[in-house]
Amino acid sequence: ACYPDIDPHKVHVIRNGIDHANYQRDPHTDHLLALGIDPEIPYLVFVGRITRQKGLPHLLNALRLLGSEVPLVMCASAPDTPELGDEVRRLVAELRHDGHVIHWIEDHLPKPTLIQLLSHAAMFVCPSIYEPLGIVNLEAMACELAVVASAVGGIPEVVVDCDTGLLVNYDATASADFEVALAQTIRKLLNDPSQARAMGLRGRQRAVADFGWDLVARRTVEIYQAVCR
Repeated sequence: ACYPDIDPHKVHVIRNGIDHANYQRDPHTDHLLALGIDPEIPYLVFVGRITRQKGLPHLLNALRLLGSEVPLVMCASAPDTPELGDEVRRLVAELRHDGHVIHWIEDHLPKPTLIQLLSHAAMFVCPSIYEPLGIVNLEAMACELAVVASAVGGIPEVVVDCDTGLLVNYDATASADFEVALAQTIRKLLNDPSQARAMGLRGRQRAVADFGWDLVARRTVEIYQAVCR
């Protein structure tokens, strides 16, 4: 649509990738315990900057509809604006006042700690209102974690709906409906941990088979070779 004069047959897409040898499930829990997170209690995990694009306020509003028994581990920092940072702090304070358990980690986490967080969560939640691809979803999938995400941007290229996770339609004109649907979808997967586990295993397989850096490198070389012939 942006470049109508380009021959589509000359366009080749090489998607971003992941080091699946680095990102894989860690059975240990020492980093979780050091952060005060009980690995025996199913929790949600969010990883992302505090920006409108990442949709964090939508997740916090959805959490209000889930009930206070569902903890959230929120790895979020660097708000785009002071106003957005204040909005997130207000929402978190209100949820905590109502009994919700929210572990807000604002510091940059070492990779081993992040991998352990992903490895033991009930699911990864990505409420983005726009996402070019969504590497965070791939990282979660590589750690055998089911994903609940909004069906925007490149996310459906990564998360296969009803296979490696569940997708929620987003409409900018109906954000309250999106939050209700997000809460319902999270609840659906929380109520079926065996399905979530199966999705996580299939997510790992997809991350390795379709998004490994070895595949990305091979396809890149193939295109260069084709052009040079």
